[in-house]
Amino acid sequence: SKGYLELVAAKEGWANVPPGTRTSLYNNAEYQKAAPFAKMTLDSINAADPTHPTVKPVPYVGVQFVAIPEFQGLGTTVGQLFSAALAGQSSVDDALKQAQDAATAAMTEGGYIK
Repeated sequence: SKGYLELVAAKEGWANVPPGTRTSLYNNAEYQKAAPFAKMTLDSINAADPTHPTVKPVPYVGVQFVAIPEFQGLGTTVGQLFSAALAGQSSVDDALKQAQDAATAAMTEGGYIK
């Protein structure tokens, strides 16, 4: 919500407001001044094509962006777990449980879960 963005800005500064949450954020002069990356971020969001999410064709659709530092590492871990399940090295249920455990641990360590 707009109120949440203003709360984050007041406590953490405009540059730390979560990007991609509201279109109006990119029209905010204070955000533009504090976040030189704002135009590039908005352009990237607007250019994302969920029907063609990668350079080369893939059998899925959709795009994602999670603006937390833990996301890349968690994505790698979950990808490896699911790859192992697809290769028959573990069960789907085991991969899902391990992925959930990894996500819970990463979010707890990051301070998102108290």
